[in-house]
Amino acid sequence: MKNRKNPIIIFISVLCLLFLAILLMQIILMNILPFQLALPLLGIFVLFTLIIVLWYNFTARRPISRVFTALLILILTGTYGLGNYYLYRTSRLLTEVTNLTDEVTHSVSIVTMKQNPFDSLESLNGNKIGITPELDEEGTKRSMDDINQKIEYEAIEYSNYADELADLYEGSIAAIILNDANRSMIYDIEIYGHFSTQTKVLHETKWKTKRTTEVFAADPVNVTSEPFTVLITGNDSYGGLNENSRSDSNMLVTVNPNTHQVLMTSVPRDTYVEMACSADAQDCPDGEKDKLTHSGLYGVGTTEQSLEQYFGTKINYYVRVNFSSLVNLVDALGGIDIEVGKGLAVESFRANDELEGVHEGMNHLDGERALAYSRERYAYEDGDAQRVKNQQQVLRAIIQKMISPTMITNYGKFVDALSGSFETNMASDDLMSLIRYQLMLNPEWKFSSYGLSGSGDTQFCPTLGDAASVMILDEGSYETAINKINAVKDGKDPDKVEDLATYSDIEQEVEEEAEQEEIDTLQQSQDYSEYSTTEQYQTYSPSQPQEEIYYDPNTYVDSNYGY
Repeated sequence: MKNRKNPIIIFISVLCLLFLAILLMQIILMNILPFQLALPLLGIFVLFTLIIVLWYNFTARRPISRVFTALLILILTGTYGLGNYYLYRTSRLLTEVTNLTDEVTHSVSIVTMKQNPFDSLESLNGNKIGITPELDEEGTKRSMDDINQKIEYEAIEYSNYADELADLYEGSIAAIILNDANRSMIYDIEIYGHFSTQTKVLHETKWKTKRTTEVFAADPVNVTSEPFTVLITGNDSYGGLNENSRSDSNMLVTVNPNTHQVLMTSVPRDTYVEMACSADAQDCPDGEKDKLTHSGLYGVGTTEQSLEQYFGTKINYYVRVNFSSLVNLVDALGGIDIEVGKGLAVESFRANDELEGVHEGMNHLDGERALAYSRERYAYEDGDAQRVKNQQQVLRAIIQKMISPTMITNYGKFVDALSGSFETNMASDDLMSLIRYQLMLNPEWKFSSYGLSGSGDTQFCPTLGDAASVMILDEGSYETAINKINAVKDGKDPDKVEDLATYSDIEQEVEEEAEQEEIDTLQQSQDYSEYSTTEQYQTYSPSQPQEEIYYDPNTYVDSNYGY
């Protein structure tokens, strides 16, 4: 009897109780479970664990009982240890994404063509360097102050990037000073779509400024009983989120917790809107019209305020992600599977032509390809409209992978992928309230989506200092989006809201041609019907007897007579 107790199992029993105590403490401190559910659930955990531990150490006598209880203790210890790990990582993630950083990091680069012989800042000594102070006054000044101490050069001033880049590519200037926050903005100039792969950085000037967190403050509501709207904005930057960059993807998510209705309204990145600049936005063209994507260069507050003003609706919270978020998340999940429809294959992606494109049918994408697929628009006739569909497709694939069994083993990588690349001004208490609401009521959410449409145009963009392609939203589509958002807030079904969007010129032309063809066909049917003997059986009677023909005027097509 003295030798029946295994010292290792006794030690693991103590460890099991310790893990349980830590787990209970984490659950209580995180307040992740509603009280009505937490009390009985935690009680069951404690009671069951004590029974098993006491059974093994004081009651079990037979070998089968000892083996069975020892096995249960091992399972419980592993489960509690894993639970503690998941809760700890989740708690850290919630803290990171709900606490805004205090500083914004700015970076300005000296950029030259990759084929140029220059390999350092010093090698540019005595050469011409292009600058655009009208587009980036502070960044240009800081960079020049920095390099003035190291080299001598001739500064060539430009009022826009198009002229500056043209001279850089032609070799009229050796390099340019470029704010990294504006780097991707040159993709708006189509002929420079591969700028990042054709150039190299010789020097960087970096500095930090305090970030005024008040401009990003939420307009909180009781998320379990009041409708609210969340702006989901995706920046076209890599690394941390403390760098302002273009808002490449924007979606308004309106939630009504009472009716369990969720509406996702996608706003094209090129939408031409009036800028409503936040208080700390530097060089922001307040009150001037520009592309929505450029609003991100002046901070998420400018994007939020511009959309609030444009749609006349209150945005309560925002969620901001960037390119690193998507790349790291997809890779952490082991890739995603998406199905490409007929006619939507892409040989290579515009954003990165070194990547393999997608073919019709099922494709397995890693992080970089998923990002390129989400960004692609030039390969499609519908441009931005198809890109929005691709982004929604990638998002659904990510969600499907997250709820799959592989998520259990990939959870640590998943949390790491989000850390530093995802932030929100929704308080952690509000996030926990939503989690408790879901656990307690387990409501069946109804998801609806709407994508705004419009027509392409070329307009002046003050941020770029030049004209660029923009989208002028269709008035009917604009009104429909507002009506759908209001419907969700009023507890109504947004799918029952009439779509007032008008057809594009091409769609209108196609429809008119179809209508004319239908009229011509009908006219031919009427001309032919004079030879009818019955409504469905008709005989054509020219000078020579003909074979009797049966046809249905709605479906019959005969190449000989044009039906």
